[in-house]
Amino acid sequence: MTIGPHRTGNHEHADPAGPLPPPAVPGLTPEREQRLKAALLSRVSALDALNALNDGTVTPARRRPRPRLVRVLAPAVACALAVGGAVAVGTSETRPAGNLRATASPEAARLLDRIALAAGEGTAPALRADQFVYVESRVAYGAQSAGGGPVALAPVHRRQVWLSADGTRPGLLREEGGPDSPLGADPDARTTIGGLAGLPTDPDALLARIRQDVGGGSAGAPGADPDQLAFAAIGDLLMETWAPPRLGAALYRAAGRIPGVVVVPAASDAVGRPGVAVARTSGGRQTQWVFDPATHAFLGERTVLTESGEAGPKGTVVGTSAILTRAAVDRAGELPRR
Repeated sequence: MTIGPHRTGNHEHADPAGPLPPPAVPGLTPEREQRLKAALLSRVSALDALNALNDGTVTPARRRPRPRLVRVLAPAVACALAVGGAVAVGTSETRPAGNLRATASPEAARLLDRIALAAGEGTAPALRADQFVYVESRVAYGAQSAGGGPVALAPVHRRQVWLSADGTRPGLLREEGGPDSPLGADPDARTTIGGLAGLPTDPDALLARIRQDVGGGSAGAPGADPDQLAFAAIGDLLMETWAPPRLGAALYRAAGRIPGVVVVPAASDAVGRPGVAVARTSGGRQTQWVFDPATHAFLGERTVLTESGEAGPKGTVVGTSAILTRAAVDRAGELPRR
């Protein structure tokens, strides 16, 4: 990295007095040394917290299971922890690393803000506590044979889920080609009216809560990417819940604060609807949220390999979904009126 004036060739003027001795290298000021120590202690504390999660000393948060679009690929690559300070080159001031907040790319942050504005102008769901949220989608999941080899994407099929609005009644999952799967009652689930209402609508506070929720259980395993876990958790809430407009807007703005989130200009959902996507890559695959480019409505999700390997060549779609219907019904198994 060039840290001085850029030079292209030997254009320096000779000094008749001869070359000057190199300048003395100043030591760390007490203030700078204290800042570096504070940054180091902060990183060590964060590492200790992760170790506590891995050791199972923190009670894991409860999450409603949902089949992910890719269920068979290797775990995400471990994130590296680096300790250091940010120095403003060419000035006498330094900036402590703790004041620098990594976020999504500027393009992704702007797009997610527009999506949040559209979501915030939506109508609150007309849903009673004794009803069910019905979500119908089209999905296809990738799978590998027991012996390994490329991932094979199953045909796109119908998926229907009925979730108790207040969590006190058993729900139902129905996927084409398989038997019905009862979903247990869970009043404490994040997807209930109360669970969603308990989430903050300030994007920073919301992201902090989501990070806390996904910090236990298998999420805290070695090699887990905490930013990807947060991105996936927000995706889960977008897919099969019916969030109030203010919370929906906050979810998108929270995603805009996750490092590594980028824009994919052209993407499509499981039924071929074209759109623009915001995405994040981890462990050789990219999770994409696809949106209507005109209305900014959420269309679905897609997972694409970003590295060639045993699972297939780079660019292979290994999971896809499309949300078609979201409605309130009175009973599990009941279809909404057309």
